[in-house]
Amino acid sequence: MTQPPSQQPPQGGFGSPQDPRGVPRPPARPPAAPPAPPAQPPAAPPPAQAAPGYGFPQAPGQPPAPGYGHPQAPGPYAQPGPYPQPGPYAQPGPYPQPGPYAQPGPYGGHPTQPPHPGGPVPPGGGPSRGRTTAVIAAAVAALLAVGGVTTWALTGNDEDGGTTTARPSDSGSGPSASVDKGDGTGGGREAEDDLNAGRQPGEAKVEWLLKNDVDLPRNGADVYGPWVVGDTIAKAMYRGVEGFSTADGEKKWSIPFTTDVCEVPHAPTANGVIVVGLKDGTGDRADCRVLQQVDLKSGKAGWRTEVPKSTGFNALSDPTLAMAGNTVVAAGTGSSYGFSLTDGKQVFGKPSDGCQPYAFAGAGTRLVAAASCRVSDYKNPQQEVWDVDPATGKPKWKYQLARGWEVDKVYSASPLVVNAVHEEKKQRTILVLSDAGKLRSQLSGGGDKYRTQCGGGFVVFGQRLQGCAGVAADADTFYMSTEPTALTRGTNDVVAFDLGTGKPKWRAKAGPDKTMLPLRMEGGKLLVYIEGSWDRGGAVATLAPTGGKPTVLLQHPASVARIERDFWQPRYEYADGRFFIASGRVSARDDKAELETKTMIAFGG
Repeated sequence: MTQPPSQQPPQGGFGSPQDPRGVPRPPARPPAAPPAPPAQPPAAPPPAQAAPGYGFPQAPGQPPAPGYGHPQAPGPYAQPGPYPQPGPYAQPGPYPQPGPYAQPGPYGGHPTQPPHPGGPVPPGGGPSRGRTTAVIAAAVAALLAVGGVTTWALTGNDEDGGTTTARPSDSGSGPSASVDKGDGTGGGREAEDDLNAGRQPGEAKVEWLLKNDVDLPRNGADVYGPWVVGDTIAKAMYRGVEGFSTADGEKKWSIPFTTDVCEVPHAPTANGVIVVGLKDGTGDRADCRVLQQVDLKSGKAGWRTEVPKSTGFNALSDPTLAMAGNTVVAAGTGSSYGFSLTDGKQVFGKPSDGCQPYAFAGAGTRLVAAASCRVSDYKNPQQEVWDVDPATGKPKWKYQLARGWEVDKVYSASPLVVNAVHEEKKQRTILVLSDAGKLRSQLSGGGDKYRTQCGGGFVVFGQRLQGCAGVAADADTFYMSTEPTALTRGTNDVVAFDLGTGKPKWRAKAGPDKTMLPLRMEGGKLLVYIEGSWDRGGAVATLAPTGGKPTVLLQHPASVARIERDFWQPRYEYADGRFFIASGRVSARDDKAELETKTMIAFGG
């Protein structure tokens, strides 16, 4: 496969991950054995077609290019950058440097230009994912980033055994003792302790507040979801999936399991079906390889199957799940399998060519794969993005990244917006790909730093491509928010990027002392969460496709601002005029505190 210069991701920079409230806050009861961060596999290079310069390999038989960091001819992205490199060679190049607010840390510093793809695929090498040798060593440091907000400067163009079973669903669950309806009658609260007692005119109502009622292990548990399906909001945690009424928070159904929930796709199907991953035992060596179908509308467990057991190096791989069309895909290092959502039968396995998908993203009928190709130098991987037929697992097209760049996240499956990273150079960039697999644009972020919120815990030797808050897209525009700084006095902007050109179209300001987080599109407008503070309630608002001031839909009461801010690794959902905030992890210092942990709150008009 060949690749023109316009298909090369530019360099980017990104700072150290941060908690939404500033300093990262670890769980109250830290894990006994910290998980490892995701690792990426290596892969193989396409031919070069670039102007020579620093960091770009030369064509065979040609002398080195003159200059240091100066391309010899302007490429397709040769616009002057506002932040030139320091020193005697501080001329603007085709890839602008990060802005002045780039923070130091493991991914700090000034990035250099990414290498242009070089010659043919070298022989040998296995699907070693590149970073696997350093994964365990980095686990402790990575814990600081769990559930936090990652900020970065964007530059571009500018014990074993046991059988897992699902027990029958509870029928007639009855009232949930852990629900506080906000009127002083729930959760053991005194009558005068009304969550809405301090509500001012124009503020939304706290419809209910849910507390944890599950006895968790010592280290707590990650929460998957929530997902709103009709009048039910569901979530998975520890050894079960539960559904609650969106109106009053009462538990509608519960599906208990005998082993831990270990993975879920990003979202259910349009008719409320999801497949959860379960451990195949309760011991330390249990693998995440059991798939259980769940109907979130009825609260019924459906088919159950197992992912083929891996051996050798692949046994280390924890699969991640994605759904598209009528298929759920389980993928990990060196293996990927597709199963029918109807009956759980395997419909495809890993491809036999030199490049192997290791993670998928799905939305509607589109299934996107991140694939790693065989190379001899694991520190210099070669990866591809595939558009895959969900029914067969065969790629419709492949897009090859420049050597050394890896797929990190899929911010949007349709349109296809991919976040890529270069681990050796500590750089990031965002690529927009067309439906035909061509490079549509690369986002040019200027001097701002941008934030994304990608929680959900860790998988070992795997990669979750979806599940980031703070980004949204429609057919023509991609939205993300800037990181507030001292210079901006704690406020931030939402920036809309033209997917055709990669350039900003407009900026919308959150307002004095406020920050906005894009969530998704809603009725042709951008839905945002205006984050609250300890003395000011948050709000749900929309931004018009042309920008401007946010239009507030729900203003949360200032009287419960502290409760609103007290959700660890928060997740957000908006449906039918209600806004839900749920914790992404439940952990406490002791059993008593565990049962007092707030897990979800609902605001309504």
